[in-house]
Amino acid sequence: MNIYKKCPTLESEKFIIRLFQDKDCDDLLKVYSDKNALPFFNSDNCDGDNFYYATRERMAEAIKFWHMSYENGWFVRLSIIDKAMSNAIGTAELCVRVSEDEFNSMGILRVDVRSDYEQEDALYDIFALITPNIEKMIGCKGVLTKVPIYAVERIKAIQKVGFTKSEHWLIGKTGYAYDGYWTIQ
Repeated sequence: MNIYKKCPTLESEKFIIRLFQDKDCDDLLKVYSDKNALPFFNSDNCDGDNFYYATRERMAEAIKFWHMSYENGWFVRLSIIDKAMSNAIGTAELCVRVSEDEFNSMGILRVDVRSDYEQEDALYDIFALITPNIEKMIGCKGVLTKVPIYAVERIKAIQKVGFTKSEHWLIGKTGYAYDGYWTIQ
C-alpha cells in the first residue's frame, strides 16, 4: 500500500482516523490553539514550529503545508474524528525516519489532541487503532513516538498498546539529541 497514493481510513467504535481535509480547519484550530494541549505536541526536528496556531489564518497555512507535504511524500497528517461529536479532535502524523541513529527506517507517530482528550482511555483508543496499521501504511520497521515524562495519561495509554521507553536519543538533522521516545517493534 502506498499511503501517498491512497490513504486508508481507520475506524473503531469511538474514532475515525482519515486523511485531513480543509473542512477540518475550524475543529483543528481548537486543537492547535489549546495552550493546555501544546506541551504534549512533539515538535522535535520541525524547524522551530511549536504547532501553536492561534488564528484561523495560521491554521489554514498549516493545512496548506500539510497538503504540500503529503503531495511530496514527506509525511501524512490524519484527522482524528470523534464519532459521537462528528468533529476533528486532533491529528496523527506519520512518516518514515531516515537517519543514522537507532531509529533509522522506523515510523514516527505524532498524536496531537485537544487537552480534554489527553486522557488514558481516549489516547489508548487512538494509539491502539493507528499503531497496528502503521507498518503496512508507510512501510517502516517499527514505530516510535515521543512522550514527555509529565504526560502520565499518555504513558499509561501507550504502555497498554505495547510501547516501551527507548534508552536511545533521537538525533535531529542539526545534530541535536532528543530524549523521551518510546518504541514498538
